[in-house]
Amino acid sequence: MADTITYDVVIIGGGPGGYNAAIRAGQLGLKAACVEKRVTLGGTCLNVGCMPSKALLHASEMFAAASGEFAHLGIEVQPKLNLPQMMKQKGESVTALTKGIEFLFKKNKVDWVKGAGRIAGAGKVEVTGEDGKVTTLEAKNIVIATGSEPSSLPGVAVDQQRILDSTGALSLAEVPKHLVVIGAGIIGLELGSVWRRLGAKVTVVEFLDRITPGMDAELAKTFQRALTKQGMTFQLGAKVTGAKTSKKGVTLTWEPVAGGASQEIEADYVLLAIGRRPYTEGLGLETVGVTPDKRGFIETDHLQTSTPGVWAIGDVTYGPMLAHKAEEDAVACIEMIAGKYAHIDYNLVPSVVYTSPEVAWVGKTEEQLKAEGRAYKAGKFPFTANSRAKINHETEGFVKVLADAATDEILGAHMVGPQVSEMIGEYCVAMAFRAASEDVARTCHPHPTRSEALRQAAMGVEGWTMQA
Repeated sequence: MADTITYDVVIIGGGPGGYNAAIRAGQLGLKAACVEKRVTLGGTCLNVGCMPSKALLHASEMFAAASGEFAHLGIEVQPKLNLPQMMKQKGESVTALTKGIEFLFKKNKVDWVKGAGRIAGAGKVEVTGEDGKVTTLEAKNIVIATGSEPSSLPGVAVDQQRILDSTGALSLAEVPKHLVVIGAGIIGLELGSVWRRLGAKVTVVEFLDRITPGMDAELAKTFQRALTKQGMTFQLGAKVTGAKTSKKGVTLTWEPVAGGASQEIEADYVLLAIGRRPYTEGLGLETVGVTPDKRGFIETDHLQTSTPGVWAIGDVTYGPMLAHKAEEDAVACIEMIAGKYAHIDYNLVPSVVYTSPEVAWVGKTEEQLKAEGRAYKAGKFPFTANSRAKINHETEGFVKVLADAATDEILGAHMVGPQVSEMIGEYCVAMAFRAASEDVARTCHPHPTRSEALRQAAMGVEGWTMQA
C-alpha cells in the first residue's frame, strides 16, 4: 500500500523553476514538496546545461587568451590543454551548486521527494522511487515544472557517441578534429565556440539564412562576423537530411533549402542543437483535464492551467525558454498561491549568448518595431570608442538603444561585446520603470568602464553622443 503525505503545494521538477518555487513556498510558510528524479537537484540548467557550459566557456576563453592574447600584453606563456582537469573543475562547480540547493531546501523546510512524479487525479501526485516504491502526495496545488529536453531531427539519431546533444557535447573525452553543429541557435554556438577555442574545426549548419533567430538582425550580423574571425564556418540555408555513423566519425548529408544537389560533410562528431521541447509526456495531465498543444506546451492564464489548482511554469508553458524566466514564473506562481499579487512582463526577460564576445538583449528588436509600425529612434555606440574596451583590447561590438519616437520610452536594448551579460540588467531595470532614453543618458556612469557605452548609446538617441 502506498504511503500518503499531505502538502500545501507539490512541485514536479527540481530545475530553476521547480526549486525556486519550492524555496519561495517554504519562505511563505507553505508546506512544500519538490519531486525530482535526478540524483541531484538543479535540473538541466545546473547539471547539464547553463552551469557546466559556462564553466567550459570560461576555461576555454582562458586557454585561448593564454595561447595568443597574453603575448600582446607582454605575458609569455606556452599553455598546455589538460582536458580531464578542465572537465573535473566543471564537475566540482556543478556539485557545489547542487549542494547549495539542498541546503536551501533544508533551511526552508522543503521536502525533496526523490523519484518520478505523475499526477494521479485531482490533488494527487504519485512518486515512483528507484526501488519501485510508490508514494502518494496530496496537495491543493500542483505545480508542473518539468522543463524541457533537446528537440530531435528525423534522420539524425543521437547516440552520445558520435552524434551528441548538448549533454554529450559537455562531456567529450577528446577535442574533436571536426565538429559539425546542426543549428545556429544559442546552445549550438556556445558549445561550438568552446571546442573551437580548444582546437577543433567547427562547421555550423543552419536551416535558416541567418544565425540566432529572434535576435536583432544587426546584432546577429556582427555576432556572426566575430565568430567567423575566430575560425567557425557557417553553412546557412541548409537542410540536414541524414547522418550515418561509423567508428571513426559521421557522414552528414544536407541539401540547399533553396534547391540543389545533396552534399556531404565528414566529421568525427556532430552536435544536434536545434532547440528544445517541453517535457510534458507521461505526467498524467489527462487525469486532471490538462491537454498540451501539438508542440507540448501547456496553456495557462497567469500560470494557472485550465484546471483549478494545477499550475505550469518555466519551459513547459509559453514565453522564453530560459532559466531566469522559469525563476520569475516560480516566484509569481507561489505568491499567487499564497494569495499575494504577482506580475511578470516577458518583454523584460533578457537573453544572453555567453560566447566571446557576448551578446545580450532585452525588449523589442528593430524588426519587431517595424513590423508593428511603431515609430522609434535608435542610439548606437561602438566599443571601439569606449576607453576601457580600448585599453583592454576588447573593442568588438556595440550597444544599441531603441526608444519611442514620441515619448522617448526605452523599447529595447541590444549589445554585443565584452561582458555585456553583466550590463544588460541596467536596461532591464530602466525598462521596468518605463524610463526614457534621456534618463539613462543623464545618469552618471563611472569612467573608465565599459558601462559608459550604455550611457553613450542612450545619448545617441537624441544625437549628443560624446565619443572617447
